[in-house]
Order: sequence, then structure tokens, then C-alpha cells
Amino acid sequence: MEITMSTELYWLTLTILMTALFWLPYILDRLAIRGVVPALTDTGPESGGPHSLWAKRAIKAHTNAVENLVVFAPAVFLVQILGVSSPVTRSAVIVYFFARLAHFLVYTFGVPLARTIAFAIGWFAQIALLLTVLRWI
Repeated sequence: MEITMSTELYWLTLTILMTALFWLPYILDRLAIRGVVPALTDTGPESGGPHSLWAKRAIKAHTNAVENLVVFAPAVFLVQILGVSSPVTRSAVIVYFFARLAHFLVYTFGVPLARTIAFAIGWFAQIALLLTVLRWI
């Protein structure tokens, strides 16, 4: 018996994978700035070791992505469990993925207005999922 994955779960999986990979750029920066041994033996960004400015922003962007995943993932699970998948929910998960990718990139590169716009688009996608769950749209 083959089980197929819904569009919502597929894009949730991609979003989780993307979020799980967001640490790589700033770890590479840490290796380049601090050297291999110090980078591998410190206790993380809070240790106070040096980072490039872009890497400091990437750390914040990654943290923000994790914080938002806490809202997005349960919303997708509710859509799945309640069986309320629709064109709105299928579009919302795709929009959310690309909004979060854009948010990470523009936050890392220090583009303030684009960062706010990307965040807002992702937020609206989350709200669309939740309003669908409530059957308000």
C-alpha cells in the first residue's frame, strides 16, 4: 500500500529541512573567523567569540525561523488532521516556504524593508492556514 503525502505535508517537510540547514552558513563563518578548533569547542553564539556581521544576522534569522516553525507546523497538522485541505492551504504552505527563505536571505544580507515584507507574507500564510482550520475562509 502506497501512502501519498499531501501538498501541505510535503511543503512542511521542505520547510523543516530548510530551517534545519539555516545554521550552516554561520557555522562556516565561525570556522573561517575563529579557526577549526576554537569554532568546534566553543559553546555557541552566546560564547562571545567573533562572527561576521552577516553571520550574526543569520543566527537571528535562524532563530526567527525556528520560532515561526512552532506556529506553522501545528497549523499544517491541523489542516491534515481535520481534512480541510483546499487551494488556500496548498498555496499558503508554498508561499510560507518561499517567504521564510526570502526572510532568511534578506535578514542575513541586512535588507530591512524586504525583511519585514518577507516576514509579513509568511505570517499571512500562517493566518490563512489557521482561518481555514476555523472554517472562516
